[in-house]
Amino acid sequence: MEGLYGEPEGIVEEMQLRIEDCGLRIENTGVESAIDNPQSAIRVGWGLGKFVSWVAASRAKPGGAVIVRPGEEGRFLSSQPLAVLSLDPDTYRRLRQLGLATLGQLAALPQEAVVSQFGAAGRRIWRLAAGEVVEQVMGREAPEPIVAAIAFFAPVADRPMLAHALDRLVERALKHPRRIGWRVQVVRVRAELEHGASWMIAATLKDPTADRDRIAAPLRTRLEQAPPAGAVERLTVEFTAFAPGTAELQLFARDASAAARAGRRRALRTALQEIQLRLKRTLLYHIIEVQPWSRLPERRYALIDFET
Repeated sequence: MEGLYGEPEGIVEEMQLRIEDCGLRIENTGVESAIDNPQSAIRVGWGLGKFVSWVAASRAKPGGAVIVRPGEEGRFLSSQPLAVLSLDPDTYRRLRQLGLATLGQLAALPQEAVVSQFGAAGRRIWRLAAGEVVEQVMGREAPEPIVAAIAFFAPVADRPMLAHALDRLVERALKHPRRIGWRVQVVRVRAELEHGASWMIAATLKDPTADRDRIAAPLRTRLEQAPPAGAVERLTVEFTAFAPGTAELQLFARDASAAARAGRRRALRTALQEIQLRLKRTLLYHIIEVQPWSRLPERRYALIDFET
């Protein structure tokens, strides 16, 4: 964002303009905005790490922003009240009894003394008060929904056959490269019935798992309790939500992701060759960054021919 908008002031200003623009667009389309009066209600905090940014946002005026530049965290936090820390009532009361009212007063104490009084929690609040904790925002990565389906040559109404097909679909979905490293938390089964009808069941697993039988068990139970109202022409299993696996599984997930990307590249090269044979030109392009600092979008990027 710095390459596009420069200093933090420019980035914050652009954020506020986009928030206002979003609110105006929603209002003009007649749809009630999820953000009530965004121009005057939203506060922006800019700083190094989540804690400093949150404190800065809490001190901003409605519709305004507070920017804490790198190196200024200690000075900014020193005047902030202890209430900005997430403290249990007993810890807060003990700090007040010691005559502490601001983060600066807390940070002025020897760290060892605070730790001896409050333990590991004392170390954390002292480091927060001193501006030594920088907690970055970490995005939550999750694979896209995984779908496995089967179409029957003739509509099937036999429940044991449907249960067997259900097991095979769950097994196939578990082998998908995107699933490796993740445990399944929510699974859904859909069926297309004769005469255009449909049927669906879903299960949320209390303990996410990658075991076929544990995933299929609640689905088989619901299949028995509420079977389709007609013969099934197409059966689909979907994994729609996931939970992270162990560190080892995450390592395998990264390897599987790399293999999946390689497979997509091979498929793209095959499609490109077919297009070239038919049209004598690719019509496919790469987007490359040429002038990221430009305020004109058409100057920031350029298109080049995609080559195998």
